[in-house]
Amino acid sequence: MSSEVEKNNTPRSSHPDDELKQLEEDYQKLLDDSQSLINERSYLETEMRTLKKRVTRLDDEVRLLKTPPLIIGHLQDVLDERTAIVRSSNGTVFQVSLNQRLDPERLKPGTRVALNQDTLAVIEVLHEAWDPMVSGAEMIGKPDVSYDSVAGLDEQIETIREAIELPLLEPELFAEIGITPPKGILLVGPPGCGKTLLAKAVAHQTNATFIRMVGSELAQKYIGEGGRMVRELFSLAKEKSPSIIFLDEIDAIGAKRLDGSTSGDREVQRTLMQLLAELDGFDALEGVKIIAATNRPDILDDALLRPGRFDRIVTIPLPDAAGRKDILSLHISAMSTARINLKTIVEKTEGYSGAELKATSVEAGMIAIRDKRNKITQADLLLAIERIQIKKLTSGVTSSPDALYS
Repeated sequence: MSSEVEKNNTPRSSHPDDELKQLEEDYQKLLDDSQSLINERSYLETEMRTLKKRVTRLDDEVRLLKTPPLIIGHLQDVLDERTAIVRSSNGTVFQVSLNQRLDPERLKPGTRVALNQDTLAVIEVLHEAWDPMVSGAEMIGKPDVSYDSVAGLDEQIETIREAIELPLLEPELFAEIGITPPKGILLVGPPGCGKTLLAKAVAHQTNATFIRMVGSELAQKYIGEGGRMVRELFSLAKEKSPSIIFLDEIDAIGAKRLDGSTSGDREVQRTLMQLLAELDGFDALEGVKIIAATNRPDILDDALLRPGRFDRIVTIPLPDAAGRKDILSLHISAMSTARINLKTIVEKTEGYSGAELKATSVEAGMIAIRDKRNKITQADLLLAIERIQIKKLTSGVTSSPDALYS
């Protein structure tokens, strides 16, 4: 009996198939872990190679930043395939070596080059660059001012179109007649009469490159800088032809030359002489037209006004009654108004410039806004005229005598 009990309590051994299955599961788990480690190792190796490349690139950038700067100069002459004559940025002339990797076709006199700071050897050829003030003067987008936006200047618009647009659009007409088209026009008139507005309308109307520059920007501190900017201005215009150069406030550099002048005045005179040379120098201004504007024609140098430079002088006077009516109609038509008697407004704005007429319309709108109204009335315009008149009297601003612009 006891032997049977002992036989039943003896543990039974595991089945061989179960042990094999367990071993296979353990092996598969180890295999998966091994593959995961291999993948992780591959990822880390790839990441390490990427970081090494980045470190190498950053080292190269740091090394470049630490290298001495290159000197900018101009190539004057190529002596042979290994040597050349260059002028450095400080004006000194040197005979230097050429980088043999450079294309000989690009090594021409006048080319901008980069020179090694120590040996002054030509390292590379640089592209031509304009002065930032000159290159930034090019008007990329067209103004939204058309001839329809200019009221009361029909005769002046016709003159500008004949002198500026027609030679650019139909030059063959002048060739058939056998005459040289006008080089440019000078817009003369008191402040606020639409000189710059006309220039914007020309820029809007024509497909030519429009380059605008204020005369004061050409008056530079250092000797020769103003003349250089004038040369670059006309060089840019020739490269971008057909083109129109608009010189606003030309009296800043075009004043009469006097004997007793300071060093600053003499530098401005040098700039003027460079402008005169560009206007009728040896190089023809084909496809380039000039529009200049001033409200002080009495101080301009006689050499600037002679025929062949500014062939047409277009006078823009204060608007007459018909002109004031057109200008007021143009501004009021874009505004929300009640019934307006323009005749009364025109009579009360005698002697007003175009800018003052626009200011009157804006002031009338501000009066209506202050009163929380959405329409401008006749009373608003009359009150605006009184306020503009008070400003004119208190500020002492009066329109220049018409004799200056006759």
